[in-house]
Amino acid sequence: MHVDIVPVGEVSAQVKREASDGLRSVYDCEVSMHEPQSIPKGAYDADRDQYRAEELIDLVRRVGSGDKNIGITPMDLFYRRRNYVFGLAYLGGSGSVISTYRLQTSSDGGFSNRSAGEIFSARVRKEIVHEIGHTLGLEHCDNKRCVMNFSPTVRQVDVKEASLCGSCQRDVL
Repeated sequence: MHVDIVPVGEVSAQVKREASDGLRSVYDCEVSMHEPQSIPKGAYDADRDQYRAEELIDLVRRVGSGDKNIGITPMDLFYRRRNYVFGLAYLGGSGSVISTYRLQTSSDGGFSNRSAGEIFSARVRKEIVHEIGHTLGLEHCDNKRCVMNFSPTVRQVDVKEASLCGSCQRDVL
């Protein structure tokens, strides 16, 4: 499998590296880094001061060159009536997106002794692996340690591992 990472907006080298490393370590896949793209016109919702996640997925599907394509953006994303999303993917689809906007809180609430940078890096790895998992047909997992567990808060992201549980591995690998 080939995954093309598509930066949308200003994405740091560190975030690109963490995303790439996370995908390679879990899915043992080929990863490429696409040329950065501008935020799509029409993605911004002025009433919410946020960006529509599905608009970024549409962009990533159009420009990406992988079997699976994932956008990474620093912009705050939402989907339908949800206040925000860390990422979005369509089950079995070719496009997906993650946002680093809400992953950048400075602490994991005392869950570990890691630095803010290490916590942020781990969150990026977990979210990119999670969204690509959806494109591979994985749904949310009930195992709170599995990367495919639904995690609407950063605290829940921090609790889960950056890898698939045994059940999810059997379903996808």
